[in-house]
Amino acid sequence: MALTKEKKETVISQFKVHEKDTGSSEVQIALLTERINSLAEHFKANKKDHHSRRGLLMMVSQRRRLLDYLKRENIERYRAVIKKLGLRK
Repeated sequence: MALTKEKKETVISQFKVHEKDTGSSEVQIALLTERINSLAEHFKANKKDHHSRRGLLMMVSQRRRLLDYLKRENIERYRAVIKKLGLRK
């Protein structure tokens, strides 16, 4: 369920703010979104996997906190990330 190295690198390259960026809020939000989406696919086949569901809820909460921080600090970057990831329809 973890992201492959190649997938992680492509996500980082799409959302990085500067050349050596690997931990900005945008990158963290994008990586969490990828992991959340892969877990959502996992739950379609494994409905009774409650231990992983707890991990999913923790990731969703972490992403929510990062989005709140980004919205508070820089609304333009927040809107760009939301639009690029397809969140908040």
